[in-house]
Amino acid sequence: MAEISVSVELDATPERVWEVVEPVERHVDWMADAVAIRFTTDQTRGVGTLFECDTKVGPIRLTDHMEITEWVPGRAMGVRHTGIVTGSGVFTLEGIDLDRRTRFTWTEDLRFPWYLGGRLGELVGAKVVMGAIWRRNLKRLKAIVES
Repeated sequence: MAEISVSVELDATPERVWEVVEPVERHVDWMADAVAIRFTTDQTRGVGTLFECDTKVGPIRLTDHMEITEWVPGRAMGVRHTGIVTGSGVFTLEGIDLDRRTRFTWTEDLRFPWYLGGRLGELVGAKVVMGAIWRRNLKRLKAIVES
C-alpha cells in the first residue's frame, strides 16, 4: 500500500475551508483528476454517504467507489475506496495563527490492482504521479478558498 500526503497553508479560517470542501459534489471544481461525482445514496453529507467518482489520470480512466467514513465539520473528512483502487484517505483541517489560517492536509493509503502496476504502480503512480497531481489540486483549492 502506498501512502501519499500533501498539504497546503490557506489564508482562510477552517470554517471557510470547510465551506468549500464540505460539498463533495463540488470537489470536481478543484480536483483535476475528478471528472464527475455521482451519489449512490440519498444522503450526500456525513458518515455513510456513498458515491462514485469518475477519475482520469493521463490515459487511465476508472470509477472510484467511495464511502465517507469520517465527518467532523471544520476538522476532517475521511473516505474508504472500494473500487478498482482500494484504500482510505482523509482531509484534515488544522487551524493555525489563532484559527485565522488553515493547514489542509490530504493523506491517502492506496492499493493498486496488478493491471495498474500493483506494488510498482503504487510506488511510482501513487507517490510520484498522484502526489504531483494532488499538489496541483491543492493550489486550485487555495485559489478557490482565498478568492
